[in-house]
Amino acid sequence: MTKWTDDELAGIAAAEELRIAPQRRDGTPRRPVTIWVVRQGDDLYVRSYRGPEGSWFRSARASGQGHIEAGGVDKDVNFVEETDLAINGAIDDAYRTKYRRYLDSYVPPMLAEGARATTLRLQPR
Repeated sequence: MTKWTDDELAGIAAAEELRIAPQRRDGTPRRPVTIWVVRQGDDLYVRSYRGPEGSWFRSARASGQGHIEAGGVDKDVNFVEETDLAINGAIDDAYRTKYRRYLDSYVPPMLAEGARATTLRLQPR
């Protein structure tokens, strides 16, 4: 299994946003969309603000693969669904910390049950 380098982790974690382009079922990339990304330990996580109905999330879940760009890193990835409730709590904390200036607006939906159900770990390919 490929792992993130320290430089990749640091670059992506420091980036305010990440561009994500999940693959369609036919293997072609979707148009990239801009989303938030957080780091927890040596892993990177994303969630769908719109919950399971988010179009990029549906594509990511269906194909399991895509491409990301953030913090000077341009990488193909696998999307791995995260179901560990303990990890999800730590990811909630990471969103609160990184995006604290949005605590009154955009962060609460990212911590809601719908968004938590879409937590994906980014695994480099």
